[in-house]
Amino acid sequence: MTDILVQHDGPIATVVINRPAMRNAISLAMWTELARVTEELGKTDSVRAIVYRGAGTVAFASGADISEFKEQRKDAASAARYNAQTAAAYSTIRECPKPTVAMIFGFCMGGAMAVAMACDMRFAADGSKFGIPAARLSIIYGADSVGQLVDLVGPAYAKDILYSARTVDDREALAMGFIQRLLPVAELEAYTYDYLRKVADNAPLSVRGAKATIESYLLGLTEERRKRLRDLAVEATESEDYKEGTRAFLEKRAAKFLGR
Repeated sequence: MTDILVQHDGPIATVVINRPAMRNAISLAMWTELARVTEELGKTDSVRAIVYRGAGTVAFASGADISEFKEQRKDAASAARYNAQTAAAYSTIRECPKPTVAMIFGFCMGGAMAVAMACDMRFAADGSKFGIPAARLSIIYGADSVGQLVDLVGPAYAKDILYSARTVDDREALAMGFIQRLLPVAELEAYTYDYLRKVADNAPLSVRGAKATIESYLLGLTEERRKRLRDLAVEATESEDYKEGTRAFLEKRAAKFLGR
């Protein structure tokens, strides 16, 4: 059985963390595979949005597979190699040009929090639970992921979560801004895919440009980034999709965008 599955439904791809017997704990090989499949999906024109989820409804993922740590993180050198693989997975998801949503059932802990934070949005089911227990393992959570946590919930909540290593329940996660939607378990899947179908119906160049603009703002609008955004704007304006969108608006019909 493959521990990372990729499923396709029209323009939406789903990446499944598939170790339900272990609450979808993520092994080193799975971190590598997450980066690989995300990079591939980001380059696939037919894919317009990506969902990340855990198999079943017990856990998005319980975090890294700690049973591997005696070998894979046994000293500073092996820990550095391990951390490089997890960081590659997070950054590949974070930098994916396609819209990404973490669809969260149950537990989302440790490294799984970083996967969820690397996605553009987080939609969760009632009863979901969140936490970063790094302080119980004498691990310092990665700087990029901590930065994303601060961006999402603010510095005080980020310190609270990291200092205490406590578990945050679904309502508090919504109130602090970590998740953007909280739905009944039976409704989460349908809602997530309905939402992303609407996104997929929009002009791909516009959606890509919106994501690039927001990320550039968060990173700092350097002249190099401003130039890239201007180039993306020109590309969109000169595209066939721009002509199609204008025609569809004037003809009062739904546009059919091709991403070019």
